[in-house]
Amino acid sequence: MSRTGQTIAVPQDRTYEWARQAAIVVIASVFVALCAQVTVPLPFTPVPLTLQNFGVLVVGLTLGARRGFAALLLYLAEGAMGMPVFNPTGPGGVLQLFGPTGGFLMAYPLVAAIAGWVMERGNKTFKRALSAGFLGEIALFVGGLGWLTILTGSPAQAVRMGLYWFVFAEVIKIFLAAAVSLRAKQWMR
Repeated sequence: MSRTGQTIAVPQDRTYEWARQAAIVVIASVFVALCAQVTVPLPFTPVPLTLQNFGVLVVGLTLGARRGFAALLLYLAEGAMGMPVFNPTGPGGVLQLFGPTGGFLMAYPLVAAIAGWVMERGNKTFKRALSAGFLGEIALFVGGLGWLTILTGSPAQAVRMGLYWFVFAEVIKIFLAAAVSLRAKQWMR
């Protein structure tokens, strides 16, 4: 109802499109949660090897900056509320956001937004997707290593715990996310 007491008709297609976009964001957050369950704890670092980062890149590259950001913000909210969406090696809930992986987790919305923003700015090529994924990963590691530096008090220790062991796997994830996102974009048309 409007202020004058008249009913305002909302076109059904607008409501449908809003619901469709909301569903896409929810499904994307579930996708990242499923990726988080594929986790390999490493005995020499509190940061596990996980597919979460791959999921974040796929979401950002496929959905773009705004929807990717929204999906990862929803993912963090789900985890903070205690839903089992984070990798199972941590304490779960809001405590996981303050643990060794907290910097990586908190960077996820920004990572998806950066990857999505770069992908939206030109031809949807594999090369652009690789570049977008690489830039997203830089943001991811700035956030993750920054937080580990605060926790450990040592940038060198943060790099030992959160970077060296993961570089090779992250390069593979970037390539896979680029390929998967391009296929997903074709499927979503």
